[in-house]
Amino acid sequence: MTVTGADQDATGMTARRYWWWDRRRSVVLDVALALVSALECVLEGVRFAGTAGVPVPLGVIFGLLVGSVLLVRRRWPIAVVLVAIAVTPAEMGFLMGIVSLYTLAASEVPRRITVVLAGMSLTGTLIVTFVRTRQDVGNAADGDFNPASWYVPLMSLILSLGLTAPPVLFGLYIGARRRLMESLRERADSLERELSLLADRAEERAEWARTEERTRIAREMHDVVAHRVSLMVVHSAALQAVALKDPAKAVKNAALVGDMGRQALTELREMLGVLRSGDPVRPVSMAVPLAAVGVAAAAAAAAGAAEDGPTLAELEALVGQSRQAGMVVELSVEGEPVDAYGPLVEQTAYRVVQEALTNVHKHAAGAKTWVRLAHRRSEVAMQVENGASDGGTADAGLPSGGNGLVGMRERVTALGGVFVSGPTDAGGFRVSAVLPAGVAREG
Repeated sequence: MTVTGADQDATGMTARRYWWWDRRRSVVLDVALALVSALECVLEGVRFAGTAGVPVPLGVIFGLLVGSVLLVRRRWPIAVVLVAIAVTPAEMGFLMGIVSLYTLAASEVPRRITVVLAGMSLTGTLIVTFVRTRQDVGNAADGDFNPASWYVPLMSLILSLGLTAPPVLFGLYIGARRRLMESLRERADSLERELSLLADRAEERAEWARTEERTRIAREMHDVVAHRVSLMVVHSAALQAVALKDPAKAVKNAALVGDMGRQALTELREMLGVLRSGDPVRPVSMAVPLAAVGVAAAAAAAAGAAEDGPTLAELEALVGQSRQAGMVVELSVEGEPVDAYGPLVEQTAYRVVQEALTNVHKHAAGAKTWVRLAHRRSEVAMQVENGASDGGTADAGLPSGGNGLVGMRERVTALGGVFVSGPTDAGGFRVSAVLPAGVAREG
């Protein structure tokens, strides 16, 4: 037998079933009703046997069989009602008729069948009541008692309606109430499943937000540290080469190394300060609290980092640092800057140029480099291209994790831009990016 949600009790344990009964008290109730009905039918069977001229034991057995039918009222309500209608002429089973009509109206039997059977029961009860009332009136008639012609039909109608209408109406009410409760229970179960699904989805979104935040922090750390440290390594190599030959230049390179280190520490301190000082964002909805906190915190941290990050105005200083490290760099700017640039656009453009110059220091030491920046009406474009590497220049031995180009592409595509990179025909390498100028100012 298949166990459904209806077969479980409030504690979540599977409820025990007793044949067609769901609960033990239902068994007790139906057995008690069947015993009372059987006793009633036995008494009425004895009276019927005396009236019909049949043996009394036969009337007792017939009454027991008819009364015990009430035991299956939940399983076969239509059959019980038909039995009650069939024994109505014998004036038996009044309790069985009332209970069976109630059970039929409260069950899931189609309403048209309920109406037909209730009408049959009303008709049978009306006929029997009419005949019995007329006989009683005729037996009691004397000179002082002469009822009107409408008395017998009216009393028959009142008695038959009193035996049929209340159980049917009460059964319809109980059935509608039961269906309403089942509907509410199903809706509650559905809402519980939806809330569980939303909680799982919120946890996934929160985990996604945390992953995105870790990726963003790692990208920022890479951009800040890689460029500064690369320049420091280049300057330290030059310092070793000229320390004995040109002390004045060695002092200058040492000062540049110190400046680079201080700038790297300053940028790291600013970025970590933004992450530490970010106020936690409280969720405004209880539906997805984890997702709201995770996404809002990531957005707030990104916006704060963008507001404090570098801008295109600092691009000249960035190129100057590479020149001080011995790289030949040409910077060209076309067009007028657009005031609608958001901080994320300017920071992304700066980081693309910075990472491209860092890659030239790592992989093309001594190569000539061209940095081009173009301000257009609806976008800003940047390109960093280097020539072939100078074979006579010593390699600084800078490590490479292979994430520079991936990080640049992620930055640009996240803002809806286009990123292209690849080798040139002249043996160099080119990095190009185009960013939309209309990106919102706030992260």
